[in-house]
Amino acid sequence: METAPSPGENETGNELSTLADYVRWAASRFGRAKLHFGHGTDNAVDEALQLVAHGLDLSLPLPPEFFFARLTAPEKASLEWLIERRIRERRPAAYLTGQAWFAGLSFAVDERVLVPRSPIAELIESRFEPWIDPDRVHRILDLCTGSGCIGIACAHHLPWARVDLTDISGDALEVAESNIRRHGLSGRVRAIRADVFDGLGDERYDIIVSNPPYVAHAEYDSLPQEYAHEPEIGLVAADEGLAVVKRIVDGAAQRLEPGGILVVEVGSSEAAAAEAFSAFPLAWLDFERGGGGVFLLSRDDLTGSG
Repeated sequence: METAPSPGENETGNELSTLADYVRWAASRFGRAKLHFGHGTDNAVDEALQLVAHGLDLSLPLPPEFFFARLTAPEKASLEWLIERRIRERRPAAYLTGQAWFAGLSFAVDERVLVPRSPIAELIESRFEPWIDPDRVHRILDLCTGSGCIGIACAHHLPWARVDLTDISGDALEVAESNIRRHGLSGRVRAIRADVFDGLGDERYDIIVSNPPYVAHAEYDSLPQEYAHEPEIGLVAADEGLAVVKRIVDGAAQRLEPGGILVVEVGSSEAAAAEAFSAFPLAWLDFERGGGGVFLLSRDDLTGSG
């Protein structure tokens, strides 16, 4: 087990004194090390701030006056250790802090699950409007749930709905179950081990939403080192990244209630998905906060009765 250095072990602490100093110093080091940002933050400053706040047991956002607070020697040593680990191990900050934010909610994460970062968060916050009347949504399925962030966020923003979280990975379901308890949702949200729809019995839903593995093998081999810390089973799929997505689309109509919708993220496999599902009227969603590669189909679209 790695331990933080003793106070004063790193002479940098003699030159840096405030919280702002450490955010600036960390961001500069991250830039020089050419780290990749794509796991909850998209730039060196935000990544540095996330680590510094965690190292000081502070919650973001911080009051402006905190940035000028002077740090103690043990605090400096703790921050220098975290910053060094981020650079040396190329480990995403969320795995170093054990926490990630999604749709305004905090989730426990570790290397058994992907770091939450789907643009679907924005759709959840809008309660899936205008694509469906949220008042008629009673059952939601989050396929390939990982940490449970998508399904749990759905339960938070649609507090009358019951939600099933499914994954083929038992390790991922352990994390999802911990997050169900974290948010006090055991009465409405359950985690089920299932391989896409296999294992769900005859359940039907108003919304099926999924961020499945969709990275093609060739693309995975070229990803930055940070992605190597995530479970490959949650990222990579055969058939140009569409093997799991095709199973979802093929089975969704039988699992949706009349008027129900399917939402699937395919990310960088968007072009391949557009070609593979050209027989369907895919609605590609736009997001104000960025991101893409998410399509939506209604049950009528899937059955050809629209």
